[in-house]
Amino acid sequence: MPFFSSNNSAIRLGVLLVGLQAASGVRADNGPAAPQFNRDIRPILSDSCFSCHGPGTQEAGLRLDSFEGATDWAVIPGDPDASELMARVTSADPDTRMPPPESNRPAVDADAAAKLHSWIAGGAAYQPHWSYLPLQQVPPPTATDTAWPRGPIDQFILAGLEERQIRPSPEADRETLARRVYLDVIGLPPSTAELDAFLTDNRPDAYERLVDQLLASPRYAERMATWWFDLVRFSDTVGYHGDQDQRIAPYRDYVLKSYNENLPFDQFTIEQLAGDLLPDPNLWQRVATGYNRILQTSHEGGIQDAEYRAKMLADRVRNVSEVWLAASLGCAECHDHKFDPFTQRDFYRMAAFFADVDSYNSFEPVSSNTTPTSRPPEILAWTLPVYEQLQAIDAEINEVLGQLTGEIPGPRATAELRAKLKKLRHRRVEIEDHFEPTMVTAAVEPKDVRVLSRGDWMDETGEVVTPGGPTSLKAPLSAGDERLTRLDLARWLVAGESNPVTPRVVVNRLWKIYFGAGLTKSLIDMGSQGDPPVYPELLDWLARDFVASGWDLKHVVRQMVTSSVYRQGSAPRDELRDLDPQNRWLARQSRSRLEAEQLRDTALQAAGLLHHQLGGGFAKPYQPPGYYAQLSFPERRYQASQGTEQYRRGVYTHWQRQYLHPWLMAFDAPTRDECTAQRPVSNTPSAALVLLNDPCFVEASRSLAARALSELADDASDGARLRWAWREATGRRAHEDEIDALTNLLARHRDHYAAEPEAAEQLVAVGQTPRPDGVDAAELAAWTSVGRTLLNLSETITRD
Repeated sequence: MPFFSSNNSAIRLGVLLVGLQAASGVRADNGPAAPQFNRDIRPILSDSCFSCHGPGTQEAGLRLDSFEGATDWAVIPGDPDASELMARVTSADPDTRMPPPESNRPAVDADAAAKLHSWIAGGAAYQPHWSYLPLQQVPPPTATDTAWPRGPIDQFILAGLEERQIRPSPEADRETLARRVYLDVIGLPPSTAELDAFLTDNRPDAYERLVDQLLASPRYAERMATWWFDLVRFSDTVGYHGDQDQRIAPYRDYVLKSYNENLPFDQFTIEQLAGDLLPDPNLWQRVATGYNRILQTSHEGGIQDAEYRAKMLADRVRNVSEVWLAASLGCAECHDHKFDPFTQRDFYRMAAFFADVDSYNSFEPVSSNTTPTSRPPEILAWTLPVYEQLQAIDAEINEVLGQLTGEIPGPRATAELRAKLKKLRHRRVEIEDHFEPTMVTAAVEPKDVRVLSRGDWMDETGEVVTPGGPTSLKAPLSAGDERLTRLDLARWLVAGESNPVTPRVVVNRLWKIYFGAGLTKSLIDMGSQGDPPVYPELLDWLARDFVASGWDLKHVVRQMVTSSVYRQGSAPRDELRDLDPQNRWLARQSRSRLEAEQLRDTALQAAGLLHHQLGGGFAKPYQPPGYYAQLSFPERRYQASQGTEQYRRGVYTHWQRQYLHPWLMAFDAPTRDECTAQRPVSNTPSAALVLLNDPCFVEASRSLAARALSELADDASDGARLRWAWREATGRRAHEDEIDALTNLLARHRDHYAAEPEAAEQLVAVGQTPRPDGVDAAELAAWTSVGRTLLNLSETITRD
């Protein structure tokens, strides 16, 4: 059906749910707040209108994402009753109502129509998209309650709650608060000893001291690395075809090192995108460029070079735009974006930044593949444990050299010093033998990048473009004949004031970690299809503060987790169930199931099995036999890690893209084919069965049981052991009814395994951990059942 009739040009309006916004947004006397375009109108237009009348498509010549386009004839500012937009979206005639049914776009309901009416009546003011606006310098508001806020974050949230006549929730008890902040900051619950140390610390700043201690822990980096690896789609395998292993582990160590040393986020960005283009880059800066190499590639001998070059360029554009800009620029690969102001030319100009690394040979990692290809550019990089050994050796060498030259006072015994120096240098050579190859970016002469008609890599007729970012974001443009580089791109992404998008994206994603949802729920697409922030002034304040701090991530994390908002209890409140069912106003803390890696780490810690080695290669947890049967080119058989390697944290798990480990899959970890800013949370029978039957969790249950039997006094009662085990698993003391239930469970399983000795032997044989001496198999099996129950409690696998 045509959008407008031939005899009525005013009907051009069509699906026009234009992006309305009465600019002020203040209340008029006692009336409702005037609609704001970004908050109230843009979402309506984006959902119902932009697909046909937006930046990418203008059917019937109508464009509703700009004031000029909408007011050409469809919207009459100040007169909604005479505006064709209102006539069309409220029409009862299916032949004239917009959007038409065949568009598959949501109709404008009565509430949305009322907002549009009010917006047009107020002048139909438009705004640029909120995420592209300069960061607003808004001072924190002053709330009526001056005692509750501990800082600016609390002032913003409390002012919003008081406006809605809502009180924040009481502070969580200290056990809950400690477990929450441990899980959020380092990804692990506190041990009983750590918990007791906090509970008995009566200093006024005990909690702040605990936060500082956690931020200084090397475990903090392991927590943050998991978040980053989801974003940049880090994997140990190539993804396509045979999904072979690739040499990339030192990049993981670079990320861990960067987080532990609190490398400023702007430098972290620059080194990954363009470390090889820095003047005289050091080894770690070159390792950082492994970021450009962890996209999906193929080892298949017959692939088309041009096809995979196009695939990899597109992959890079998608990832860079999603990681740093939360923008769906990838949608413009085949045509102009339908909802956001990104053109197809923008897409390929962004791709041209990577034309100097996108040669086929530079993406062929070393593996058992026999396809004759060139050796990739790679360097020898040490893993973190080796790096630390090397640092210690170098410190000793420098000290001896200082003594030999007289710069450092010491005994003048020259022969002994020279012998020691020789020994140290020999040891250094031995350590260097442990260096590991890794993929890095090596810049080559850039190849031509063309705008591909509908993304067709075989079409060579399109315009050749040079590097440049989206013009709508004021991205860098070429100056004269000088070609822009990846270094220019990286510096623009973290330009701060001149690119407000990146700091907003980062602090919003951090907010999600610590509060359950971002200030805008749209973590990967902050464009027109995204969700406006619930506290926009707070989001901008956080982004400005992040940039002003020197892009200091730990500073932002500390601001968030020391706030009163963060410390609230998480119990649902009856009066808010209908008013704020998703807890967007933050009148309480949130609850969430632990992520896949945290679930396993928590179980291993309770079992006393977790091995704390920072950095190094990947680990392979137990996996069902034959799970890799379909993998070929080459065929392979999974070999689970042995010894302490089996009990390393989940961040080191071997990430097989095509065959993600079943435990990771059951708990919603991504395959990492693409950027993942938010993992889904499902509730399936498979997940429950993994917690009950995965050898890792069974072995952890058995080890927890063995601890309960061996770490308490020989004459300890069942009740004492059950109370101890409960606290080890959940972080709190058990109630008597809970102990009664466990006592009954223990008695039933004692009887069962006493009558079924073979079943007991089978259960206690799961895993590599040896059975403790002198413990009856039936008794250990019964306690293992208790352990399995404890590790399956909702309380154990839930953040709060």
